[in-house]
Amino acid sequence: MVSKEKKTREAKLWEALIPVIGTIALLMYSVLPYFKVNQSVHIPLVFGTLLAAIVAITRLGYTWKDIEEGIISSISGTMQAIIILAIIGMIIGTWILGGIVPTLIFYGLKVLSPGVFLVAACILCCIVSLATGSSWTTAGTVGIALMGVAAGLGIPAPMAAGAIISGAYFGDKMSPLSDTTNLAPAMAGSNLFDHIRHMVYTTGVSLVIALVGYAILGFRFAGTTLDKSKIDAITDLMSKNFTITPLLLIVPLIVIIMVAKKVPAIPGLFIGVLLGGVAAMTTQGASFSAVMDSMQNGVVSETKNVVLDTLLTRGGYQSMMFTISLILAALAFGGTLEKTGMLESISKRVLRYAKSTGSLVTATVFTSMFTNILAGDQYLSIVLPGKMYKDEFRKRGLAPRNLSRCLEDAGTLTSPLVPWNTCGATMSTYLGVATVSYLPYCFLNLVNPFVSIFFGFTGITMMKLEDDPSAPEYKGAKLQSKK
Repeated sequence: MVSKEKKTREAKLWEALIPVIGTIALLMYSVLPYFKVNQSVHIPLVFGTLLAAIVAITRLGYTWKDIEEGIISSISGTMQAIIILAIIGMIIGTWILGGIVPTLIFYGLKVLSPGVFLVAACILCCIVSLATGSSWTTAGTVGIALMGVAAGLGIPAPMAAGAIISGAYFGDKMSPLSDTTNLAPAMAGSNLFDHIRHMVYTTGVSLVIALVGYAILGFRFAGTTLDKSKIDAITDLMSKNFTITPLLLIVPLIVIIMVAKKVPAIPGLFIGVLLGGVAAMTTQGASFSAVMDSMQNGVVSETKNVVLDTLLTRGGYQSMMFTISLILAALAFGGTLEKTGMLESISKRVLRYAKSTGSLVTATVFTSMFTNILAGDQYLSIVLPGKMYKDEFRKRGLAPRNLSRCLEDAGTLTSPLVPWNTCGATMSTYLGVATVSYLPYCFLNLVNPFVSIFFGFTGITMMKLEDDPSAPEYKGAKLQSKK
């Protein structure tokens, strides 16, 4: 007697929403200050995956083997991003030990002047965040120093915080060292450096708008004397603890050139690791063993300056394990929803109203924004919409880099605007300003999603799949279908 294969069925909308709503509730319980749990979002995501599996097995006819295949498939599709994250940990370690990050910060601090404080603060945070790939580190170190300077100038704290966050998240979004910048193309199926180049259009326009806004706000502070004692304290300590020379700027310049020349991400970034190690040994007098240790464990700064030590104590392979484990948990949740058709059930309802390219971009942007609001985590705001709309972008002949750009335009940039989001809570704590207070002054974060939607409706820079050199298999398939 031949046994019949168990049949699966499509999830109804209410069934698909059970694990989504359940996970959101757990995430909010873990993140919201009201509950005083103060835990990371890893475990809620694990429980969310189990809840999705229970619904799929008991209601939709799936087996655990099916779900396991979905999880493994979801994770395997992002292995390049995970490898890159590990390399990023090493590059940050060697760049700090080699004096590259201190040099970038040193010269960045020199551009401050009273009349253009808000503009300069934004640009400085752009530079630091581009160098480190971390908005949190930028806001929690240089951002804190800038808040002190702003207080001395009589500049309102919410304005200063908005400029700092705009700059920090510009660098976080555009730096190849950023985890979200690696995660977004992994979800969309695009190339890291193609993704960064494609974001220049929307993010560049948004940054210009933001800087104009800060320049207008800053007019009232022109002529105010700047108390540079806090900045001088940092730069003096940098000079005492590191050899600061413009020659060290060659290293990030080489990495930028490699990005422009389309060098593959993994070997390109590893060259950055090696150059950082060479810089550490030749300019800072570090031993080979110290370079190896910085790659593994990062750097521990001991200048006895809280701001500087916080900024420069980071990096290393091991430092990325928390982020990698969080991504794995998010991918397991997303992979289960995708494999069991729950994501498709939700996206079908949304896509009923997304008939044009502009409306598809709008749906993607608002899905990422609402995920940030409901789930309180920027990784999920990239993972879930990325999985929901990946196939639809390709079906409509749109290159994957369009989707990855949308995910960052909305997912990465709106995360610090939500008080209970991990990013919003962190920014508020670091800068000492309530999220709702600094929100109106985060010009880049507010403008960028709508610039992305504008480009979607006008078709500006919306690359077609057949024109994407990084997707030859889709190009070939499309050309074949035309014959």
